[in-house]
Amino acid sequence: MNLEKDVSENKPVEVNPEDTTRAMAYKLWMKAPNPMVTFFKTLDVTNLVKISRKKHLKFNMLLDWCIGKAASSIKEFYTLPVGDRLLQYKNLAVNTIVKNKDGEVNSCDLLFSDNLKVFNRYYLKHTANLAEKCTDRDLSDSCMVIGTSAIIDTEIDGAVGMNSGIFNNPFIIWGKYKKLWFRYKLSLSFQFHHTQMDGAHAGKFLANLQNEIEKLKV
Repeated sequence: MNLEKDVSENKPVEVNPEDTTRAMAYKLWMKAPNPMVTFFKTLDVTNLVKISRKKHLKFNMLLDWCIGKAASSIKEFYTLPVGDRLLQYKNLAVNTIVKNKDGEVNSCDLLFSDNLKVFNRYYLKHTANLAEKCTDRDLSDSCMVIGTSAIIDTEIDGAVGMNSGIFNNPFIIWGKYKKLWFRYKLSLSFQFHHTQMDGAHAGKFLANLQNEIEKLKV
């Protein structure tokens, strides 16, 4: 069974905001000049660093999987404001930025799978393909995509993404992790549209993310 092909056939459906728990947020934030909210968080990624080195797995792949896993249990992640509509999705994807053979970057959406081995297979296959072909991979027609951007050559405390009014997806930015004594720390920023979720949901996601990082075993 080709899970990626099956997912591509699952188009999002438009929902009436009044029939959801986001009805009030829709009224308050859909027309707001700046509906995006950004949280900053420092994570302990020691476990991911150890697994990456011991199992020869890419650190960013492991973090992308933990992001998808942390978001998958929060229902607000499956609803997204697109234009003036509120869309309901069945699946999540995590986006990663790929440096291509020409030294430029391309965007790669990866279907989230609970199975780390399957997700790693997607990651290696599609990032290698994009790097060679210098093209983007877009799953936004079938998945609620969590955007990410890793600036791995620089230590940053976080970054605020742009509010374009077009791209309303949640977005996570991080830089190079830091070694503090015997632990590894990573600062990141998490930007989300207030119509999609409230601060409590975002806080739960970040707590979930730290928990998934710590309990991951390979």
